[in-house]
Amino acid sequence: MPKMSGGRFIAEFLEKAGTKAVFYVPTILSRPLAEMDNMKIKRVLAHAEKSAAYMADGYARASGKPGICAGQAVGAANLAAGLRDALLGNSPVISISGGRKSMEKHKGAYQENDDFPVFEALTKANFQVDQVERLPDLMRQAFREATSGNPGPVNLQLAGNNGQIEDDYADLDVIVEDRYTESPSHRILPPETDIKAAIAHIKTSKKPLIILGGGARISGAGDEAIQLSKEFGIPIATSVAAYNLVPEDYELYVGVPGSYSRSCTNKIVSEADLVIYIGSSTGGQVTHFWKIPDSNIRVIQIGIDPSDLGRNYPNDVSLLGDAKSTLQLLLKENISALVIDPWLKRTQDLVTEWKNDIEKQRNSNSIPIRPERMMKEISESLPDDSIVVSDTGHTAMWTVQNLWINKKWEFIRCAGSLGWGFPAAMGAKCAFPEKNVFCLTGDGGLWYHFTELETAIRSDIPTITIVNNNNALNQEYDIFMNAYDGKPSDRWTEMWYFNKVSFAELANNMGAFGIKVTNPDDIKDAIKQAIDSKKPSIIEIEGDVDALAPTAWSK
Repeated sequence: MPKMSGGRFIAEFLEKAGTKAVFYVPTILSRPLAEMDNMKIKRVLAHAEKSAAYMADGYARASGKPGICAGQAVGAANLAAGLRDALLGNSPVISISGGRKSMEKHKGAYQENDDFPVFEALTKANFQVDQVERLPDLMRQAFREATSGNPGPVNLQLAGNNGQIEDDYADLDVIVEDRYTESPSHRILPPETDIKAAIAHIKTSKKPLIILGGGARISGAGDEAIQLSKEFGIPIATSVAAYNLVPEDYELYVGVPGSYSRSCTNKIVSEADLVIYIGSSTGGQVTHFWKIPDSNIRVIQIGIDPSDLGRNYPNDVSLLGDAKSTLQLLLKENISALVIDPWLKRTQDLVTEWKNDIEKQRNSNSIPIRPERMMKEISESLPDDSIVVSDTGHTAMWTVQNLWINKKWEFIRCAGSLGWGFPAAMGAKCAFPEKNVFCLTGDGGLWYHFTELETAIRSDIPTITIVNNNNALNQEYDIFMNAYDGKPSDRWTEMWYFNKVSFAELANNMGAFGIKVTNPDDIKDAIKQAIDSKKPSIIEIEGDVDALAPTAWSK
């Protein structure tokens, strides 16, 4: 075995694993970063540990490969906070933090704090690396944990507040298991008896519906799901996390169900007699807190984690397996289209009715600009093979309701942490520098980590951020209206209004490309200018503060 420093080992391991970028706040990984001088690994110095974690998360969700972030001991809690969304979104992120050496514990060492427990609730696995000799097996285990089963974040705490074991030398073999450098690392198959049971249940249904979850996106199961929909003639819906897997113009596509839903989709789910969940844990968002569908619905659930199967609905059939591979098995069976014409007409009528209802807003020439019109213009402007990264809240609601795209594109969304979108888009761009990467956010989301625009400029990460700037957190409107029992005081906007600031002007002053749009007819040209600039770009849309995303339809 070659004798090398821990720092050299980490750098070689990441290079051999195909890592394209590392996102960090000093001082951590100093020696590995220095060793990367002659490696094809981008070193992205962020302004905050949390945004470094979000960058690694965006990298991981876009590529399926582990995203690497790092921060020293005094910033470890900030780093851990950034892993919450990766855990919620099943994203293979590996954080590297510093921790106290055993000889320094309980002695009041500089910046001493026991950060290790902080990571326990926010990671899939959490390891202490107390000796340099443990780097080989624990680095491999971190990649294995991050990419297997339901992917998720993993933390490695290196001994020393700055991870000083990187300076220690030992005989270290750089062994990387290729299988665990990308998720899904294993494609598990259910038994044939379960496949046949699922087919039998589907054939007895009169009002079936397929719902794709985030696991279908991780598995790459979109094509197989559409094929299953076509062969059986079953309507298909997508969760927010699986939004791009079905083209808007597919005749059996019925939209997005749950809390961020299209009303037509929730109505369809509520009327179905069988729901086939593919790569979905049937969590609160996709089911609108388990109200849609009802608890007595017949369910077939395909998933990689046995603890998810039947957790929220008593499944008729549980198929433990990778979504893509399991669908391939189903498609090998002798299946034919179901005779369910009244159900197909009902679903199509509901979708058509919903689209007719929102047509006025999608074509609105109002100033300030309506979000529906903004999304329509973006839909018609995105180049082929673009990556769209969406923040949470109203941004995600407007996106899945009105961003209608029929070309090849990728979509990753925030699992719940407002502000995630901007740094996550930077991470996605590092994973795919040749693709156009768009971040969709609001001013409330962009303010969180706007300082990372300097990082994007310095590190040449030319994402295009489209911000709906209404100078407020207007998704709080109903919350505070309820808090005032419908009679707000003249001071109530203190809790959700911001000062008026031009992000476009700030961007131009920082050396990025910034453009402000006040007329919806100018959105397409602004997007073209941003792409042509080849700079990190901010397209600021003057949005309507009174435009509230529709609340979820429920029975």
